[in-house]
Amino acid sequence: MMVPFNRIFGLGDKAEAKAKEETYDLDEVVQLPVNKIEANRYQPRSIFNEEKIKELAQTIHTHGMIQPIVVRKLEDDNYELIAGERRWRAVQSLEWENISAIIRDMTDAETASVALIENLQREELTVIEEAHAYARLLDLHSLTQEALAQRLGKNQSTIANKLRLLKLPEEVQQAVLDKAITERHARALIKLKEPEKQLKLLQAILENDLNVKQTEERIAAMDQPKEAPRKKQPKLKGFNKDIRIAMNTIRQSLNMVSDTGVDVESDEKELDDYYQITIKIPKKK
Repeated sequence: MMVPFNRIFGLGDKAEAKAKEETYDLDEVVQLPVNKIEANRYQPRSIFNEEKIKELAQTIHTHGMIQPIVVRKLEDDNYELIAGERRWRAVQSLEWENISAIIRDMTDAETASVALIENLQREELTVIEEAHAYARLLDLHSLTQEALAQRLGKNQSTIANKLRLLKLPEEVQQAVLDKAITERHARALIKLKEPEKQLKLLQAILENDLNVKQTEERIAAMDQPKEAPRKKQPKLKGFNKDIRIAMNTIRQSLNMVSDTGVDVESDEKELDDYYQITIKIPKKK
């Protein structure tokens, strides 16, 4: 059955009444030329398992089309898929001339949303495809992440975590699509802010077959700031204990300031009657 649009789009009573009409009805099933049907331009799935398509084709060949595809009419007498791309691909592989279909009158936004939601409900998308689907739905309907989560029955944090993956470089996203790394690997890489570091570690993961724990350990090591070499302090001679404590306290204080990231410069000079400490602190960090 088609997804009730009012749950996702907020179209109100009119949409609810229309949705009730838009259930599969055998009287509305028609036979359409397979070569007149185009793939859904809003299809979130970029990878189709050819082995499963072959299995589906064998089932259709043996038992026929149990569930028709859903299409909409285009201006050039062709049709665009709304739902059922796997069935359409399976029938193509069988080289059938016609396919059972139901024709619906839908807008671009409705067509895109049905394609996205149908695939999200199947739970067969890769995490990157799922993230793109969420992003597309947010854009189509001007929803907040929280509103979309409520309409899809998911936690807002789940959607937010998926969307963060889209900030990763394309090479990392492709590695997830290819199942070369896991979602947990990708989420760990987000902790590295620089794309160069993310790509460098991605290469290390692929070359050394690093698991998630090993990846996180490398990230922790990469995030450790390198300590600047300390200036060798001159030994204090001829000072009593109190003066030595005062001088060491000043030096420790300067080291603490340096540890905050401020580039402090200091210089000590021994003069006839006193020690002189010059401190330079830049105005801009």
